Amino acid sequence: MTPLDLDTADDPHPKRRREPIPLTVITGFLGAGKTTLLNRLLSAPELADAAVIVNEFGDIPLDHLLVSNVADDVIELSSGCLCCTVRGELVSTLEDLLRRLDNGRLDRLSRVVIETTGLAHPAPILHAVMLHPYLVQRFRLDGVVTLLDAVNGMATLDAHEEAMAQVGVADRIVLSKTDLMAPDDPSLAALKERLSTINPLAKVLDAAKGEATPAALLGLGLYDPETKRANVAAWLGENHDHDHGHAHDHGGHEGHHHAHDHHDHDHDHPVNRHSDRIRAFTLETDRPIATGALDMFLDLLMASHGPKLLRVKGIVKLADDPERPLVLHAVQHVLHPPARLPEWPPGPRTSRLVFIVDDLPEGFVRRLFDAFTGTPSVDTPDSAALTDNPLAIPGMGKG
Repeated sequence: MTPLDLDTADDPHPKRRREPIPLTVITGFLGAGKTTLLNRLLSAPELADAAVIVNEFGDIPLDHLLVSNVADDVIELSSGCLCCTVRGELVSTLEDLLRRLDNGRLDRLSRVVIETTGLAHPAPILHAVMLHPYLVQRFRLDGVVTLLDAVNGMATLDAHEEAMAQVGVADRIVLSKTDLMAPDDPSLAALKERLSTINPLAKVLDAAKGEATPAALLGLGLYDPETKRANVAAWLGENHDHDHGHAHDHGGHEGHHHAHDHHDHDHDHPVNRHSDRIRAFTLETDRPIATGALDMFLDLLMASHGPKLLRVKGIVKLADDPERPLVLHAVQHVLHPPARLPEWPPGPRTSRLVFIVDDLPEGFVRRLFDAFTGTPSVDTPDSAALTDNPLAIPGMGKG
């Protein structure tokens, strides 16, 4: 694991370092209102120097925005935004945009927004960038925005695993068609409760109330280019107004380990009828973690249960340099290049790993984490025993 260093102060050639271009993925079920949202984004001044990649131009009525054809698969809009269609592979489209930028055919490329087809699992699109040695240097994942039709949302989540996965990987969830429901409709409250249970990291926005603005959907990544600071709390979803968010008053016991479950709540909402396989939990420890132990924990977890790890986000206190935390971000079996922050952000200086998993027991992940981080627990081998005999991990043979 070779972390990217976000501390550029001692870089002798700062101008050689190109800021990665933020990349936003918009996903959502057919009929969820992606066309309306895309039209609003395409005409927004915030996207004047952006490129929006769609599956087909026919998906969105561009007539009122059209300026000129730049090429067969790229249209420049009156707002200054470029609209591109995916020809063949997404990677080729992204490479073509970078070529246009590098040879001067594009003056600026401030960000890229990718619209996905309705019934698609979003992970392969994220992997296309994260696994590409060049694209992962030039782009950074800014966020995943998932649209959900509020009227049919419960039924959609019940019937389609892909819709559940789209909610599970989201940084923002946009509810459309809430204006077709009564404000006090109990099914709307139940849907919101279910969404925050599946994915407490994602802020839920109401499109009908005008909450799905470009400002609310963009700039969701860890690193804020405006302030040059890492906003870890927002990125880990720790400052949302969920009734069942993270509890941080742990009494400060050194080396103690905490797990916050976002799934089992004492509410009597109808959501409890749904035993969703996708759920979230947080592992936390104030004990510094050896780099090798962290590597082995992540390697083993991803190799054996990668597809079940929808999203992993975390900040880690490493034993070799506890003052400069490491930021981790993974989608399934793919780890984004870790970043080393120059200093701890405000708040607790504890390692926190947030998992959104699909049918993976929290207890198994926690025991594995405890074993590698040296947190004592009953009847569990320590990391030395695991290193000598990786087959001795309890529960590894299951699922």
